Amino acid sequence: MNDTIKLSKQRRWSESKAHSSWQIFKIMAEFVDGFEALAKLGPCISIFGSARTQPGHPHYELAVEIGKRLSEEGFGIISGGGPGIMEAANKGAQLGGGKSVGLNIELPFEQEANAYIDRDASLHFDYFFVRKTLFVKYSQGFIMMPGGFGTMDEFFEVATLIQTGKMSQVPLILVGKEYWSGLMNWLENTMLKEKYISPEDLDLLKVADTAEEVVEHVLHFYSKHALQPNF
Repeated sequence: MNDTIKLSKQRRWSESKAHSSWQIFKIMAEFVDGFEALAKLGPCISIFGSARTQPGHPHYELAVEIGKRLSEEGFGIISGGGPGIMEAANKGAQLGGGKSVGLNIELPFEQEANAYIDRDASLHFDYFFVRKTLFVKYSQGFIMMPGGFGTMDEFFEVATLIQTGKMSQVPLILVGKEYWSGLMNWLENTMLKEKYISPEDLDLLKVADTAEEVVEHVLHFYSKHALQPNF
């Protein structure tokens, strides 16, 4: 490698390090803005699921009903702020008269904030890890509707944090027995069989098919536990 190429690489590396240092302040600003906004809301439930699910699809309409029923029980609803199941959750929150929150993320192919988020509760993020921290800190339950990689990421993130004691135990409910049955069977018959998880780890998960079952799981849990931030 000649000296010119070496100097060019060293310059780019130095510029990258300088950019990374300034990036810390942007990350801090996202945390501060998010903490200040969500700390005012009171108890909330997060609903996750696919951004690709269209209005009229059974999963979409079920998410609307779940958001509505939980709102009627006094919970705010937090979604990822975009279309699909996220939109359905926020729509349900508004139908139920509850707080409707959207934690939107800047992505190249999606997503714009949906129309059902309260004007004072629409937050925008550049960093997935900041957004996920806010979900985890301020949600008193997690409803996992059918979804793709992002939904699985959020599901296993929450499950891991509860399993390892890094956050308080909260309801973690998988909605759609048919959709989740393959994963649940694999967890039990492969992961548990190989002793990579413990039997009590599976007890952290509930599976439901209806809005009534979801609400029942949440209310039963909080008949025995206090509502509070998770860490």
